Amino acid sequence: MLFIPEGDPLPLKIESYDRTETAYFASGCFWGTEYHLQQIPGVLSTSVGYTGGTVKNPDYKEVCTGRTGHAEAVKVVFDPSKVTYRTIAKMYFETHDPTQVDRQGPDIGTQYRSEIFYMNKNQRKVAEELVGILESKGLDVATGITPASEFYEAENYHQDYYKHNGSTPYCHIYTRRFF
Repeated sequence: MLFIPEGDPLPLKIESYDRTETAYFASGCFWGTEYHLQQIPGVLSTSVGYTGGTVKNPDYKEVCTGRTGHAEAVKVVFDPSKVTYRTIAKMYFETHDPTQVDRQGPDIGTQYRSEIFYMNKNQRKVAEELVGILESKGLDVATGITPASEFYEAENYHQDYYKHNGSTPYCHIYTRRFF
């Protein structure tokens, strides 16, 4: 039974989404990446976790050893009628340094690599096109473009980190790269 406190109107419309898409991005510490991708209108949800490795159900301590092969990554669920994968991928490239190998700022290790884990041919094509644009501007892009694999959600204290802690990313600063 649904309890509605007196005076609270029933919602006039419950939103439903006919179609969503999912994307996975790794670019250093997942907190900053999640923060920036959450700001994009049309992004419905995000979660941080681990992907691209060989160990099933890794935890943060295991991933930090660098021996699981996982990257800290962000799962993005979005409404393609409101935002394109290209727009999200551009923000991804503009909120980290895609030229750094296995690091972002003070975070060093393979778990902090720059990598796009694509879900379909279109995502792969868009990622490759954006890398091409950046390389044509003289950047030596280190971002890997890899088929998506199993994604393991990180511990709860990592989810929505900046929302819960009231601050902003320290190593994911917006830098316009596409004009």
